[in-house]
Amino acid sequence: MKHPVDAHVGKRIRHRRWMVGMTQQQLADRVGIKFQQIQKYETGMNRVSASRLYDISREMEVPVSFFFDGLDAAETPHPAGDLMGDKEAMELIRAYYSIPEAQRRRLFDLARVLSDTSAA
Repeated sequence: MKHPVDAHVGKRIRHRRWMVGMTQQQLADRVGIKFQQIQKYETGMNRVSASRLYDISREMEVPVSFFFDGLDAAETPHPAGDLMGDKEAMELIRAYYSIPEAQRRRLFDLARVLSDTSAA
């Protein structure tokens, strides 16, 4: 049975891997394991050791704490569902962060205005 913490850490690994545009094979090669092991980490089927999580965090350029962010919130259902597990949402986020910062800020402001008007 999956432990909720292992599942959360796995989702965060997948989330970050998608954000940086890295395949499971590329991540596995960089940390010296088989891609199947990355699959098992991402599904929460296998626990990630502290040293392996450290290696993964270095390769994906985030602090180890990144993988635990939102852990308390993960225990309570979110009305929008699991966005990190939604491929379309992840593609949208990746595309958003590939936009130059000044344009990204304008897009963000537009989205905020549109969401405010739709709620009225």
